[in-house]
Amino acid sequence: MSVNPGFGGQKFIPNTFDKIKALKDMIESLNPNCLIEVDGGVSDKNIMELKKCGVDIVVAGSYIFSGNYKEKISSLK
Repeated sequence: MSVNPGFGGQKFIPNTFDKIKALKDMIESLNPNCLIEVDGGVSDKNIMELKKCGVDIVVAGSYIFSGNYKEKISSLK
């Protein structure tokens, strides 16, 4: 989770990037086939940094459904 648990639409917690990097290092040494998924606060503003940190899968529900979903999905590619 990259937000505080409880409800949708919250803002992304920035120190999540550091946690992902540490997790990626741990995974590489223990099980390189393991995937990292991030859920919470994912948007066009942070998706590229998440990818750089090693995230494989994102959940961006609130972002996608907060407007024209086709445009929102395109902005994440």
